[in-house]
Amino acid sequence: MSPADRIIVPLDVAGKEAAIALLDHLPQVTFWKVGLELFVSTGPEILVELKSRQKKIFLDLKFHDIPNTLAGACRAAARYGVDLVTLHATAGKDALRLAQAAAIEGATETGNPAPRLIAITLLTSLNAHNLAFDLKIPLELPEYVLQMALLAQESGLAGAVCSPQEVEQLRQACGSDFLLVCPGVRPAWAEVGDQRRVVTPAAALKAGADYLVIGRPITAADDSIAAFERICEELEQGGKSC
Repeated sequence: MSPADRIIVPLDVAGKEAAIALLDHLPQVTFWKVGLELFVSTGPEILVELKSRQKKIFLDLKFHDIPNTLAGACRAAARYGVDLVTLHATAGKDALRLAQAAAIEGATETGNPAPRLIAITLLTSLNAHNLAFDLKIPLELPEYVLQMALLAQESGLAGAVCSPQEVEQLRQACGSDFLLVCPGVRPAWAEVGDQRRVVTPAAALKAGADYLVIGRPITAADDSIAAFERICEELEQGGKSC
């Protein structure tokens, strides 16, 4: 893949009008993330809009429910031809397996390729202190993330979402075919924001990431087009130096 194809840009806006304006402003972006705020505002209309523009869709709604409900949500999402769908690994093996089967069913019904389901290991806004003291989980953060990724792999999912700081460990443990999608990626010249476990785009790819979710450094930049192109150039140079 080219550097541009590895970058997923979030459509983190409040409504369809703002989303379309961003799509029009950044036509060179091929892969867009639809999250909770936009989806709650527009429903599946935004998915139809993206498909009409021949864009790839990362449906990042982080599904987490009982097995039958989780399966139903993944089946419905697959009917819209989305490419990636997130669900929490903590839903458990039975729910993850059922969701995977349902996603294939939904895609088959509409003649779409099956979406790749990827598990949330641990939100990148959380750190080791949160894990231990807020969530009361008695594991070190890297071990917890690894266990969640392995659970996803054992359940038949295509990959996982993880901090780029955990990519190298997960790549070694889960192999080359396991898809790793990394938020919490920030160029050295961008503000960190609310992400606590941050790595630069080039470093994340070098560590083994497949896709990078990069939002505000692009969408909140004074010149979004220039910011996107700068990141692509840095990734190109980083790839040559690896």
